[in-house]
Amino acid sequence: MGYTAKQYDVIVVGAGHAGCEAALAAARMGCDTLLLTINLDMVAFMPCNPSIGGPAKGHVVREIDALGGEMGRNIDKTFIQMRMLNTGKGPAVHALRAQADKFMYQHEMKKTIESTPNLTLRQGMVDELIMEDGRCVGVVSQTGARYHAKAVVVTTGTYLRGKIIMGELMYESGPNNQQPSIKLAACLKENGLELIRFKTGTPPRVNGETIDFSKTEIQPGDENPKFFSYETKESNVEQIPCWLTYTSESTHKIINDNLHRAPMFSGAIEGTGPRYCPSIEDKIVRFADKPKHQIFLEPEGRNTLEYYVQGFSTSMPEDVQLDMIRSVPGLENAQMMRNGYAIEYDAVVPTQLWPTLETKKIEGLFTAGQINGTSGYEEAAGQGIIAGINAARKVQGKEPVIIGRADGYIGVMIDDLVTKGTNDPYRLLTSRAEYRLLLRHDNADLRLTPLGYEIGLITEERYQAFLRKKELVELEIQRLQETKIKPSDVKALLDEAGSAELTQGGSVILLLRRPEVTYEMLEKHFPSPYELTEEMKEQVEIQIKYAGYIEKQLQQVERLNKMERKRIPEDIDYQDIKGLANEARQKLELIRPLSIGQASRIGGVTPADISVLLIYLEHYNRVTAAKGS
Repeated sequence: MGYTAKQYDVIVVGAGHAGCEAALAAARMGCDTLLLTINLDMVAFMPCNPSIGGPAKGHVVREIDALGGEMGRNIDKTFIQMRMLNTGKGPAVHALRAQADKFMYQHEMKKTIESTPNLTLRQGMVDELIMEDGRCVGVVSQTGARYHAKAVVVTTGTYLRGKIIMGELMYESGPNNQQPSIKLAACLKENGLELIRFKTGTPPRVNGETIDFSKTEIQPGDENPKFFSYETKESNVEQIPCWLTYTSESTHKIINDNLHRAPMFSGAIEGTGPRYCPSIEDKIVRFADKPKHQIFLEPEGRNTLEYYVQGFSTSMPEDVQLDMIRSVPGLENAQMMRNGYAIEYDAVVPTQLWPTLETKKIEGLFTAGQINGTSGYEEAAGQGIIAGINAARKVQGKEPVIIGRADGYIGVMIDDLVTKGTNDPYRLLTSRAEYRLLLRHDNADLRLTPLGYEIGLITEERYQAFLRKKELVELEIQRLQETKIKPSDVKALLDEAGSAELTQGGSVILLLRRPEVTYEMLEKHFPSPYELTEEMKEQVEIQIKYAGYIEKQLQQVERLNKMERKRIPEDIDYQDIKGLANEARQKLELIRPLSIGQASRIGGVTPADISVLLIYLEHYNRVTAAKGS
């Protein structure tokens, strides 16, 4: 049965947030690419929250954009509200978050995919991989179509053996009652990949016309919004507010009285849920001392009445959900339009992947997104663009791209996954990055745009604009460094800033290092001869204000890079290395780290094991060099 449909360079399975970025990257790099999805109406669908960004996640979207990906551009076209979070804190944790018109977001992404050269979008359920000598060379669809390729990227999200759970009700399903992918999970297992069972959930949606907003607090967007894409310069979008309310004593009582019907506690759910996004029933049990929890009411789009009840994820039975919803101030008469539910699904144990996101067991097979044990659209898209880039580079016979921990949150996430693995759905947090002062929202282009240009995902025009921006920032910093002042020159400026008087002369740059003095204040007294955008001014201020801290982190990065440059040969036999602890030997054998730096981050590998490994490598390299000569 079946027929040979067509040969491609790259096939991407699944058109969620990971699949869209993977397919677009591969096609834009010149590969003939096929993007297969179970349902064409679900391309870039948001099955959970209708938003993009937030702490760490927003940084990833900026990094995707800096590399030449699509998520930032797409949300800038389709947002209904934009807010910069954590503005009262330092720039390392400033994070942009957008409410999306979830339907527009889908339609715009689908339109982009359909109009991209080298990219074919096709509806079809993938049931099998085509294998030849341990290598993946294509896929077989449910209809028997055999598509051949030089590389395959699997981005199945939460569809693999998906099961929806709501109280006592359970049935096989993908998110939002879509068809699940059953046979592909079995195929991955048959080909030697270890799978793990995870769970995630979503809250009910309610009719906006039945919400009493007078009992809630308005959460407006920023008056002058910033954007995710470096290409977006302005937007005249009319923003729509979100609303804040809280659970009540009655909510907590309803949940506690019905815990025997909660799948979370009755044992009906096997999969491990996300630690940083617990269900409302889990929150009530775990934080029993808290009298109330925040609930955000988020519009799902301009042309729908549906509101997403953020913070109210649940798998309670339908009747209990309705009672719970109506116990929340402002939702007393709310009409529930969709129930909340939990969904269980299979994921690949991510330590089976190289940092390129190619599987170690099956050459030519890459995985990205929630199949790798992550949660969140942004984490999925970040992996998607890297998997797409590396699939294309493999086809083209080029060196793979690996983003380091000091170069991007995408690098932190992938290194965490492939080196340490995860026991629950992984969520990116700013605290996971040891160099977060270097990995800021504002400087993603400085970190990654040269790489995006080298790969072929950044246009010449955009690259030249980036170089001009970089040059102007450097020229302005140099100008401020070279502009000398006397105490009398800046008395008015310092009085305005409420800052102590200057006791001796020096450079203007010294003023900007004071926390209370801003570039805007400085500009009035020492106007710049350069035409600087707001983005450039922000960059000047951050680079000057945090110069000391940035320098310290750069020194730490150089130490890390020395460890990363000490490569470990792929054919090394850890059984040969005397002095390694048994646990370290097992872990090193399993992970197969590419460098001493990566080896040092593996749980169970101690500094003593690293010393043994370094001594062995020195001997190994000497012997190899002697054989070569």
